Amino acid sequence: SMDHQIHGSGLAAEYKVVDTLNKEQFKPEFLKLNPLHTIPVIVDDGFVLWESHAIITYLVSKYGKDDSLYPKDLKKRAIVDQRLHYSNDVFYVLRRITRKILLGQLKVLSDDYIHRVREIQMNMEKLLEGHKFMAGDTLTVADYSYITLVDVLEVFQPMENRFPHIKAWEARCKASMKSFDYVNKKGAAEIIAKIKDGLSSMENIFAT
Repeated sequence: SMDHQIHGSGLAAEYKVVDTLNKEQFKPEFLKLNPLHTIPVIVDDGFVLWESHAIITYLVSKYGKDDSLYPKDLKKRAIVDQRLHYSNDVFYVLRRITRKILLGQLKVLSDDYIHRVREIQMNMEKLLEGHKFMAGDTLTVADYSYITLVDVLEVFQPMENRFPHIKAWEARCKASMKSFDYVNKKGAAEIIAKIKDGLSSMENIFAT
């Protein structure tokens, strides 16, 4: 979501890769930036900020041409924040599953994990009923947060024709977000390929 926001705002950024599987996030130089050793982290003219939602709302508030992505209207912003808070729950579930797969700690995708992924997809479908985007009828930072999760959800549980609202929303996001394919290919494609490799020997991946 941060990469999408940076490109969408037309910002230039210098990227530094942190290899979390090799525990680079625990190195002293990184802990100085974020003592909780999580990614992403940005340094903007000496200002250090971590946690993806804090970062994207900061970026659009500082560099956005207007407030459309993160409305100043209190009620509209509250809905955007609500969606962002729920996406934290989604991310936690996916991170837990993904990390175990990448570390070789998960041999079978359990029924519980499958159920959690399908429940997330069902909830997203409900949130999109009657709306073009995740927090209403215009693109906001909430969409940037969720769009990066859809492909990972799809790997764990293919949506096929079950969720038409998600499919339509995804198409709208791709059409509306600047450099969508470039950003996704750079980051998401790599992690998805690793997940697929880890899943290749598992059973019950495509349970309904």
